[in-house]
Amino acid sequence: MKQSSATSTAGKPIKCRGAVCRGPGQKLRIEEVMVAAPGAFQVRLRIVCSSLCHSDLTFWRMKSLPAIFPRILGHEACGVVESVGEGVEEVREGDLVIPSFVGHCGACADCHSDHANVCAIGFDPAAGGLPRATPSPFSSADDGAAIHTFLGVSSFAQYTVVDVSQITLVGPAIPPEKACLLSCGVSTGVGAAWKVAAVERGSSVAIFGLGAVGLAVVEGARLRGASTIIGVDLNPEKKDIGKKLGLTAFINPKEIGNRSLSEVIREMTHGGADYCFECIGLASLVTEAFASSRKGWGKTVVLGVEMNGEPFSIDSAEMLQGRTITGSLFGGIKAKTDIPILVKQYLNKELRLDEFITHELRFQEINKAFDLLERGKCIRCIIWMDR
Repeated sequence: MKQSSATSTAGKPIKCRGAVCRGPGQKLRIEEVMVAAPGAFQVRLRIVCSSLCHSDLTFWRMKSLPAIFPRILGHEACGVVESVGEGVEEVREGDLVIPSFVGHCGACADCHSDHANVCAIGFDPAAGGLPRATPSPFSSADDGAAIHTFLGVSSFAQYTVVDVSQITLVGPAIPPEKACLLSCGVSTGVGAAWKVAAVERGSSVAIFGLGAVGLAVVEGARLRGASTIIGVDLNPEKKDIGKKLGLTAFINPKEIGNRSLSEVIREMTHGGADYCFECIGLASLVTEAFASSRKGWGKTVVLGVEMNGEPFSIDSAEMLQGRTITGSLFGGIKAKTDIPILVKQYLNKELRLDEFITHELRFQEINKAFDLLERGKCIRCIIWMDR
């Protein structure tokens, strides 16, 4: 579909293609959708490329709240500013930017605090619209019926509207497919090692789950100077890519017999890892990660949302031994200040991003990307919106 220039579309709705999910687990349908003009404090983007994150897969499968359909998924992306609404001053037409599902307005008490990265202009996964009490910008081109947004981003459409608090300027020096990775997964993992755990040089790290986020923790731990980086995964194919990014050891739980993971890791690290990261979303694995951490100062960081809705249990006597456990949203990253640092690290050949891209597909092949991720055959699949 031919795209119009910003001068002819600013202030007007745009008709474009979007991948609409109309029910849990159903194949996405490429449909013509209408995208409203940006309102106050909103930015309309032309999405250059998007990548598929496991969170998209989770919400795609979801059958109860916060599941709502029809919906346009996608939240890890890179795009060009097509037009801006009233009150937007930090970006302008033609800027290369990335959206993020966690906002960063820079003005609220939360943004000013060094202790958190949860902006007061939050998002509600069950709302289906945008922050600041605005409805979804999407509707069907056929009958005008509303189509819900996802995490305030909805990047599986050629155009989308995002609150300016969720927009970070990255500039043209970084290729869009690499910038795309910083929109969620890589920033989440690298940030967890950098911002949340503050991994120290010479320390030991154990990472449970080597998907894109887990592998990004590997990269973050390497950048922080950890000397021992242990990866745990059931997929033996993750060993080689993990070692490219900095793993010093790999454990396949199927190959340790009757021994527990915590027993093996405590033996490898002479008492327990200084930092443990749970990147799957299983209560039992959180408990195992905690048990793998060193008494006295071991820190466990939880990055995965429990996939079965199960709580985890930690013995208070174990907590009294000095171990701690904490959660991590978006790796503690404050998008507008921290992502430019990651961009600079990539441009300086310090942060590695190329290794995360295993597949590149055309927009019309988006269901193939879901299949690849479901089968564990990709780390990050880049979806080019105009191909």
